[in-house]
Amino acid sequence: MTEAVLLTPGPLTTEAAVKAAMQVDWGSWDGAFNELTASVCRDLIAIVRAEPDHVCVPLQGSGTFAVEAALGTLVPRGGKVLVPDNGAYCKRIARILGYLGREAVVMPFAEHEAVSPGRIDAALAGDPAITHVALVHCETSTGILNPLTDIGAVVAAHGRRLIIDAMSSFGALPIDARVLAFDALIAASGKCLEGVPGMGFVIARRDALEGSAGQAHSLSLDLADQWQYLRKTGQWRFTPPTHVVAALRTAIDRYHAQGGREARLARYTKNCAALQDGMRALGFASFLPSALQAPIIVTFHSPPDPAYDFGSFYRRVRERGFILYPGKLTQVETFRVGCIGAIDSATLRRAVAAIGATVREMGIQRMAPR
Repeated sequence: MTEAVLLTPGPLTTEAAVKAAMQVDWGSWDGAFNELTASVCRDLIAIVRAEPDHVCVPLQGSGTFAVEAALGTLVPRGGKVLVPDNGAYCKRIARILGYLGREAVVMPFAEHEAVSPGRIDAALAGDPAITHVALVHCETSTGILNPLTDIGAVVAAHGRRLIIDAMSSFGALPIDARVLAFDALIAASGKCLEGVPGMGFVIARRDALEGSAGQAHSLSLDLADQWQYLRKTGQWRFTPPTHVVAALRTAIDRYHAQGGREARLARYTKNCAALQDGMRALGFASFLPSALQAPIIVTFHSPPDPAYDFGSFYRRVRERGFILYPGKLTQVETFRVGCIGAIDSATLRRAVAAIGATVREMGIQRMAPR
C-alpha cells in the first residue's frame, strides 16, 4: 500500500530516518535514554534562544496535555487569564481554564481577524486583576498568525505574565526569548519539528516554574514536579514515550542539517505559495487575506456547488494519495490543507493536481462563494 501524504497540521508526513529511529527500544531509566531526553531539551531551548533563564519540561501526551499542564501549574488558583479568541484553539484554552477553576476573560475576535495588541492594552489597563494573557500564536483552525511580538510587548509593559501556545509555529516562525518575555511557550513533537506525535513540551521561565510548586490541579500534569524530578534524577516521573523521544532526536538532527528555522520557514513558505497559486487557478477561494496567512495551514472555502460533499471529496483525494483536513470554523463551511511536514512545493503541486482531478470527477463547477 502506498503511503498517503498527510496535508494536515500534525500528525504529518515524516522522513524515513525519523520513522527508523523508532525501531530501537530504550530503557526509561537507562543513562543513554536520560541523555537523549537532556539533549532534546537543550536543543528545544536553543531554538528560541531561551538560555539561561528558561527550562524545558517534556510531557507525555499531545500538545493539549502540555497546554493544560502549563495553565494548571503556572496560573495560581486565584489568577485571572485574558484569552484573546479568534479560533478553536483559543476556545480550547478558555475551556481548559474552566475545568481548572481559573477565571478566564475571553476577548472575542472574528475568525478572520488577528488579535489586536491595542485591545489587549486597553483590557489590561482596565482590569488590574488580570494576571496572565494566554495567546495562540498561529491559530490552526484557520492558519491566522497573531502578532506575538507586539502583544508580548504590551503584556510586559503592564507587568503581566504571558503564556504562548506555539503549537503550530515553534521551529518555523521566529520566536526569540531574548526580546520576548514569557512564562511559558508550549509546543509538541509532531508539528514543525517534523517528529511524530506523543510528546508535548513547555519552555518555562525558571523562576515562574520554581514559584509554582503546589499550584497544579493534577499529579500527572504538574509541570513543577515533572521538572524537579527530571532535574534531580535525569528521568521522567512516569513512563516516557521513549520511541517518540528517539524520533524527535532524529527529527531535530535533520532540522539542523537542513538549515534550522530559517530554512524550514523558507520551505514552508514555498509550499504555501505553491498551494495557494494552484488552488486559486482551480477557482478555490482562501478564507484569509494573505497578510494574515501563516505558511502552516491554509483554509479554503468549500465549493458552494450541489455536487460538492466533503466526505466524497476527501475520499477521492485520498485515493489519489493525499489526506486533507476538515474545516474547523463555526460560521462557514471550509476545509484545510497543511503546508508543513517532510514535503516540498512539488508535493503541493501534485496535491493540487489531485484536487483538480477530483473536482472534475465530481462535476463541481461553482468553486468559490459569491
